[in-house]
Amino acid sequence: MASSTEPGDSRRLRFAVLGPVRAWRGDELIATGAPQQRALLAALLLRGGRTATASELLDAVWGETQPNTALAALRSYAFRLRKALGSQALVTDSGGYALRLDDDMLDTRVAEQLAAEADKIRASDPAGARERLASAVALWVGEPLAGLPGPFAEAQRDRLTQWRAALIESLLELDLELGAHAEAVSKLTAASAEHPLRERLRALLMLALYRSGRQAEALGVYADTRRLLAEELGIDPSAELKDLHQRILEADPSLAAPAGSAPTAPEVVRPAQLPAIVPDFTGRAAVVRELAGQLAAAASEHGVMAVSAVAGIGGVGKTTLAVYVAHAAREAFPDGQLYVDLQGTSPRPSEPEAVLGSFLRALGLADAAIPDSLADRAALFRSTLDGRRVLALLDNAYDAAQIRQLLPGTPGCAALVTSRVRMVDLAGAHLVDLDVMSPEEALELFTRIAGEERVSSERQAALDVVAACGFLPLAIRIAAARLAARRTWTVSVLARKLGDQRRRLDELRAGDLAVKATFALGYGHLSPAQARAFRLLSLPDGPDISLPAAAAALDLDVYEAEELLEALVDISLIESAAPARYRFHDLLRLYARECAERDEAGPERCAALSRVMDFYLASAACTYEWENPGDRVLDHLAPTTHPGLTFEDREEALEWLFSESQDLLATVQQAADDGCEGLMRRAVDLLLVTQDLMESGVYARQYEQATRALVSTAQDLGDLVVQGRGRVLLGQLLCMSGRFQQAETESAQAMVQGLAADDPITRSYAPNLRGIVAIYGRRFEDAAHFLTGALDIFRADGNQHGEAATLSNLARAQTELGDVPSALASTERAVEIYRELGAGFRLGNGLYAMGTALTTAGQLGEAVDCLNESLDIFREARQQLWESMALFRLAKAHLAAGRWRQAAAFAEQALPLLRETGGEWRVANDLTLLGQALVGMGQPIRAHACWHDALGIFTALGAPEADEVRALIDDHPASAQAV
Repeated sequence: MASSTEPGDSRRLRFAVLGPVRAWRGDELIATGAPQQRALLAALLLRGGRTATASELLDAVWGETQPNTALAALRSYAFRLRKALGSQALVTDSGGYALRLDDDMLDTRVAEQLAAEADKIRASDPAGARERLASAVALWVGEPLAGLPGPFAEAQRDRLTQWRAALIESLLELDLELGAHAEAVSKLTAASAEHPLRERLRALLMLALYRSGRQAEALGVYADTRRLLAEELGIDPSAELKDLHQRILEADPSLAAPAGSAPTAPEVVRPAQLPAIVPDFTGRAAVVRELAGQLAAAASEHGVMAVSAVAGIGGVGKTTLAVYVAHAAREAFPDGQLYVDLQGTSPRPSEPEAVLGSFLRALGLADAAIPDSLADRAALFRSTLDGRRVLALLDNAYDAAQIRQLLPGTPGCAALVTSRVRMVDLAGAHLVDLDVMSPEEALELFTRIAGEERVSSERQAALDVVAACGFLPLAIRIAAARLAARRTWTVSVLARKLGDQRRRLDELRAGDLAVKATFALGYGHLSPAQARAFRLLSLPDGPDISLPAAAAALDLDVYEAEELLEALVDISLIESAAPARYRFHDLLRLYARECAERDEAGPERCAALSRVMDFYLASAACTYEWENPGDRVLDHLAPTTHPGLTFEDREEALEWLFSESQDLLATVQQAADDGCEGLMRRAVDLLLVTQDLMESGVYARQYEQATRALVSTAQDLGDLVVQGRGRVLLGQLLCMSGRFQQAETESAQAMVQGLAADDPITRSYAPNLRGIVAIYGRRFEDAAHFLTGALDIFRADGNQHGEAATLSNLARAQTELGDVPSALASTERAVEIYRELGAGFRLGNGLYAMGTALTTAGQLGEAVDCLNESLDIFREARQQLWESMALFRLAKAHLAAGRWRQAAAFAEQALPLLRETGGEWRVANDLTLLGQALVGMGQPIRAHACWHDALGIFTALGAPEADEVRALIDDHPASAQAV
């Protein structure tokens, strides 16, 4: 094939026809001339390198209406193209022309290759196939061969359009196969509107809606399709579509979204020292396979001596697992199985010399033949095992140094080690960290011991029991054994006993088994510094703790803290959930807190929690400043003495905030539950500077729980500042979730308490909140009154952020009162302030308000631009609720412009986000708007399904919008055909 470059020019040619016809040399766009010249280029490109005669090209460009000068023009166009592309690319051949191209130089050929690859791997790798199809579809950048004249271009345009539709069908089929049905709904809605007569797209849309729990809409799609086919083509739906409709009506389970015995042991062969298998061994299938695979490899003909070391906290079932695996592998080690408990958790771990003496005697050596020194015994042990296949189970090892000389060291042999210490310094060892059981495994173990009959009738109580046990096998065994021994107890009685955290460890005792005693063995081996770290790190309530926060709790620098924490990880007293993050097992945390109450003075415990609170508040204040530079809120926060983190940029600050979200809110909850006056003010201020978590919608429930607890405790203590600030935040959250009456109550109380405490935060933000609530209550004159008052207070305090926020809210009231020019002026000033301050996602709030006002003003193009910019900001800031609201407002703007398909697409994108974060009231508003767009698209039956869902929500909430939805249903009757 000829080169596609001119001599001396190494830049390759590239061509595109899946959109406007274009050509590039390297990254430089090449001028391809007039429409007829581009039509000639397209005809040559789409012949796959074959020569086209002059006659064929004349027909392609002009068809039957060729001018007299057509042949001369064709030659002129060819000459210009050769000059632009190079003589190596466009060649004259047998009186015609041909383009010599490599397959990767034309977008259609690239798309063909991607589609072929996707088809080839679809069965084995659907995710990879989907990626390739998505890349193929992305090559279309508009209408194929856009703007080209001639019959050839027209025919090819239709072919390429239909091909794209087929690829999209395949892509969306894969989305459903991969379980992305909710995300596929908006894509399918848009695609079926673009290709209304493609029944396969309609079928996929019905299936996606059904799998998303929207059965009525799925049936509505069928009814709309049946009507459309009858009107447009005079035909009925296909058998496939009819069958799918029937299966949806019947809720066919098959429509739901997609989700060897051990070898018989031979006769016992000496030595056979393995302990007996626990008869109720349960679960651990993946770890069993992993360890069994290692042993099988060691026992193979060419296998090397293998060592597998299982580590985990006390009571996690290391010995039980290892014994089970060793028994399962006995057939692979016919020359014997050795076992020793190395007493690693006792005050005097076993000496390697004594263990080797025992092993050598078990292998048949007389006492007189066993040397005295450790080195000689180890050498004799390895020599004795030469040529044999023996498994050594070294249980409860203290550390790697204890077991190095106990390893067989010869091919065909293997060692299986258990320890609370991770054997990172044991060369060549296969390390396995054994975690607690899954809930299903834990329930199965509990049932096997306690009895099927007792557990099956109280399944939920049984789940509560195993959860209280932290899914730790030892704790589950103890709890189940106690239940089995007490025939008068029910599972619920046991669950209530274990529900008291203060008594839980004491309840987990049966005979000589006790969880607390098992933990105490590990605690007794700690150095004083490690023991202090173990105690103090258990005090904060978060699910885990970062290294910097842990350093604050311990009052150490991060390097000293990391050394202590990693030592605790290595001995399985804490876990490293991720780099520089640590957590306790639930029962170990209870034990560590008992140790803290016993071994730490009260002031030191309080000081540790105070340092953690200071660290979180100072760090969160830094993130708040990145998002809200110059905000006066920071001037009114409680002072801190322990430093926090600083961040290089906004992205780093946001990453920290969202990664620490659960720990931050747990710290606030803990301050409220403990009722510590020294922490309350800092706790409410921590909520103030982490409002991004609340407004994202993702953390709203935990944020609300912490805020309510804080307000309740502050009320008991008579702390008006904490009450006022907390009620402002609680009212804001209630308003976001559509609970407007409760928000009104909280905001009214906040105003009173803010005045009484003369707190600048509450005095300004409470009337702003009351104005927002009044807007939602459609009391627009009251809203303007409250917001104007808030505006005066913010301006008096020099709080430009508060001023911009209030202006954004005031614009909404001004719009509803008919003063659209003032509303636009308010939003313009708000956006101006945000831009001057360099605000983060708050700029998105201002643009959102401006887009809303512009929509009302009928300036729809500008509205869409504003809302798109706000959408980008919200997504970057991880503000999922605001993202969904920007999508909703975009849908509303497109609806106002009569762009039904775009409106429906944006409403569909907003719906799953709103269901997750926006509350029922906002979901119902989006369903209402989606129905309006669907009517415009000619899908009235599906629209009615949306409206009926919205009506049900509004009616349950007692919302006035219910009357508006009823009017829509009355004004737009659906087809008389049954759904």
